[in-house]
Amino acid sequence: MKESLDQNWNSIERSRRKICLANLEADVAYFQARLEILGRPQTTNQIAQRKVFKLLHESLGDMILKTKRRMIEEKAR
Repeated sequence: MKESLDQNWNSIERSRRKICLANLEADVAYFQARLEILGRPQTTNQIAQRKVFKLLHESLGDMILKTKRRMIEEKAR
């Protein structure tokens, strides 16, 4: 019984991580699109937006890599 519950729980956690990963990837795509739309910034506001979008893009990219590594490590167990 306990083993079955553990397997169920692990399955739910893997599904949650996959959803989280898909959300992060969608966020990265959004910020990439925003950067493309901004193009070459011409105003102070656009320069600031570009900096923020780049930082968010990098941060989300790091989160995606960590999540993927964790998922690979768990599969190997």
